[in-house]
Amino acid sequence: MEEHHPLEPFLPENAKVLFLGSFPPPRQRWCMEFYYPNFQNDHWRIEGAVWFNDKNYFIDLERKCFIKEKIVEFLYEKGIALYDTAQVVRRLKDNASDAFLEIVEPTDLRALLRQMHQCHAIATTGEKATGEVCRYYGVDHIPALGSVTELESGMSLYRLPSSSRAYPLAFEKKVEAYQEMFEQVFKESSLC
Repeated sequence: MEEHHPLEPFLPENAKVLFLGSFPPPRQRWCMEFYYPNFQNDHWRIEGAVWFNDKNYFIDLERKCFIKEKIVEFLYEKGIALYDTAQVVRRLKDNASDAFLEIVEPTDLRALLRQMHQCHAIATTGEKATGEVCRYYGVDHIPALGSVTELESGMSLYRLPSSSRAYPLAFEKKVEAYQEMFEQVFKESSLC
């Protein structure tokens, strides 16, 4: 059965970087109606650690969920966009694993980027997303984790480690990789 993307692209006009995952997990794993909604995924913990030195900055610990309003305000303020590399998928198994995700309709990345005139970087948060971006731009090899690849028109692709806890890399190492990318993308801005 085909599944259409349940969220609209989140594209602040001031966005300097576009984060691209593969596709949201099944709805039963969501704790909020937004990107990286699975409470077991560390994306918002990584962002909290990078920008605020507090991995729980975006978390309501009592309710065990992310604080969407705080996240959205932060993303608008910093200029961080979010979407995924697939518009339509088939789940080959009923889970969130990229390994069992078949992309039926990929995202038109150029159309997304045309809406954000200040955006000059794409950050992928997993191997499938990275592979899709490379396929879209005709890059013949998937770049190494932590590397930067130049695409077209001054656009840079940063391959970040997955924020999934299933990805075998220490949380601190993931934070370092994301912080390094943000420092390069926001050279003029200081991290909080």
